[in-house]
Amino acid sequence: MASTIIISFCTLLLIAYLFDLSAAKTKIPSVILLLVLGWLLHQLTAFLNVQLPDFSGFLPILGSIGLILIVLEGSLELNLSKSKIGLIRKSFFGALLTMFVLTIVLSFLFHYLGGYSFRSCVTNAIPFSVISSAIAIPSVRNISLSKKEFVIYESSLSDILGVVFFNFIALNSDYGFSTFGHFGFQLIIIVVISFIATVGLTILLRKIEHHIKFIPIILMIILIYTLLEIYELPSLIFVLTFGLFIGNLYKFKKFKWIKKLHPEELKVEDQKFKEITVEMAFLVRALFFILFGYLLQTSEIINTDTLLLSGGIVVIIFIFRILQLKISRLPLNPLLFVAPRGLITILLFLSIVPAQRVLLVNKSLIVQVIILTALVMMFGLMAFPIREEPDKSIDFS
Repeated sequence: MASTIIISFCTLLLIAYLFDLSAAKTKIPSVILLLVLGWLLHQLTAFLNVQLPDFSGFLPILGSIGLILIVLEGSLELNLSKSKIGLIRKSFFGALLTMFVLTIVLSFLFHYLGGYSFRSCVTNAIPFSVISSAIAIPSVRNISLSKKEFVIYESSLSDILGVVFFNFIALNSDYGFSTFGHFGFQLIIIVVISFIATVGLTILLRKIEHHIKFIPIILMIILIYTLLEIYELPSLIFVLTFGLFIGNLYKFKKFKWIKKLHPEELKVEDQKFKEITVEMAFLVRALFFILFGYLLQTSEIINTDTLLLSGGIVVIIFIFRILQLKISRLPLNPLLFVAPRGLITILLFLSIVPAQRVLLVNKSLIVQVIILTALVMMFGLMAFPIREEPDKSIDFS
């Protein structure tokens, strides 16, 4: 039995690795192939009458760890400089305004179709308004650097803002002055904690001389994230702060207190840390989407009752995507197509308490929107060269 589990586990992950390798050439998002792989595994076990335990409880755990590692991976790749201010500003406001407006539009749609309370509609609309960094970041490896950086910033910020917005709506029953005051206080707290924890972990990264040093750091990041989540703080801000700080520390060596951290020495450690983070992110992401595919029922994928609504939501998503890029004066190609929904959409959907559930928003609708946005991205990226010319950069001023 143990041998069978080990063989199955290794085989699935090796297939996932092949999907990841082929994605650059085929431009088929690995998430689609992983979902199909998980679904085929389910069909095979059912056909062979193999009884497996209920794995559904592992999905939120894998999703949370995957989200941490993916945001960390993306932030470690980002290059901070004065020239990036325009990029960060456009990424932030693009992610924020699109998410807010899209949430309002979808909320009115759900309210109109089902007559549910507007607060419940907003809670259920937010998961559809967040771009999935888990799918977007791995899918843009071969586009120009400036566009790739925009996608990394936009999708990471979209994840963070989406979680913050969702928690704010879901955890508050009224939205008076005291509620917004408490929310502002939480943001101040998370910024302070993020700074202290980031500096502390950076010192540890330099001080640890044991041959095992990166796994403990990653475990502490996950631990701090989880503790902050318990106190309902926007903990992804901490993950993003740590990644940006570690990845760009050497640029701030003119400050005396930064010099004490020996940024030049840490530059070598940063590269090693980045490599292990990328590999762990791949592992957890692959397991998450295989498991999600395994838990899917065929009836949920081809549910005709939700197909019209899911198609309408996808159309609305890309209409607002066009407006966002036009207002930001960014090129439509290929950024228009990179607006997938995925891991964060699933996690937020699973976080909705039964009292705030909207019957229109079910697993079928979530799955269909994820698949349709991934397909739009796939066909959109297929229409363009795998590698763009290096001088085709974006003016973010």
